[in-house]
Amino acid sequence: MSSRLIGVGVGPGDPELVTVKGVNALRAADVVVVPVLDSGERGRAEATVLHYVPAEKVVRVVFALNERTDRARREAAWDAAGERVAGLLREHGSVAFATIGDPNVYSTFTYLAQTLVELVADTVVETVPGITAMQDLAARSGAVLTEGTEPLTLVPVTAGAAVLKDALAGPGTVVAYKFGRQAGEVAEALRETGRIGDAVWGSALGLPEESVRPAAELDGAPLPYLSTLIAPPRRDGGRGGKL
Repeated sequence: MSSRLIGVGVGPGDPELVTVKGVNALRAADVVVVPVLDSGERGRAEATVLHYVPAEKVVRVVFALNERTDRARREAAWDAAGERVAGLLREHGSVAFATIGDPNVYSTFTYLAQTLVELVADTVVETVPGITAMQDLAARSGAVLTEGTEPLTLVPVTAGAAVLKDALAGPGTVVAYKFGRQAGEVAEALRETGRIGDAVWGSALGLPEESVRPAAELDGAPLPYLSTLIAPPRRDGGRGGKL
């Protein structure tokens, strides 16, 4: 019998943004795995999952989610997590992995799935989409992500502020993920490209410490790592002007 590994997107933090299909997948799985830092604190995925499934069904697995420089340590953590989840798959047969946002957008689930298909024969990998941070920020701020023929560019600022600046120089809306530690460089890029006036950023969306602010207020101080930025293009054509 094949083992099933289901990556379930649980949104950016607000438990009400988990889809009905996502809730059903979490409840149907034999075990729900949530990623945690090696420091042990509860993450957003775990906090969200506990709104829908009992704690005894949840298994916390350590990932080096905050490791950006030591590749060997990061890979060792992935391998250890893979072995742990492989054991759960062999024992239970059906494992859901809860990930913030969407499991196919910059998610740890991707690396886990790649590891598991090599460790457990005949593993069937499935995903349940989740609401992304850019969608939630757009809703909370009133920013329109796209109109008509506009493109949408998503950039992780962990790739460098220069990548973001190149995107801002192009057309359409630009969304930046994980820019908190480079907030000063991001603000400078927005000003240089004339994008700062309509841009907005947010962090901890849907949580008590939520912050949604105009990008013009960025002063260079570091922000939470998982901050999200939306920088729309200038829209001067009136209604339907981008069609």
